[in-house]
Amino acid sequence: MRARNDARKRRHARVRKTLRGTTARPRLAVYRSNRYIYAQVIDDLNGTTLASASSQEEALRTKTLTVGTAEEVGKLIGERAKEAGVSAVVFDRGGYRFHGRVKALADGAREAGLEF
Repeated sequence: MRARNDARKRRHARVRKTLRGTTARPRLAVYRSNRYIYAQVIDDLNGTTLASASSQEEALRTKTLTVGTAEEVGKLIGERAKEAGVSAVVFDRGGYRFHGRVKALADGAREAGLEF
């Protein structure tokens, strides 16, 4: 398992060399563990997190991590980003394949009104 996570970190670093979140278009970063999924909207220029959501929150904690749960987290992060005044983001998939739970989170964020 360690080798697989190390490979993911290398992929993520490779993508992050060129991917930057600005004030006008912050980065939507995704982290996925076996049990939970996390999303943050980050302004890399100022080094601040503008909005965050995860499946560990009170409303979602009892649910197991499925595609449906990931989509709910995406909707949450989309709503919170809108409240923070963000309408467009750069999607950072964190070295994971754009598939399954990561794709569901992205679709949920798009449904909530985020553009990327």
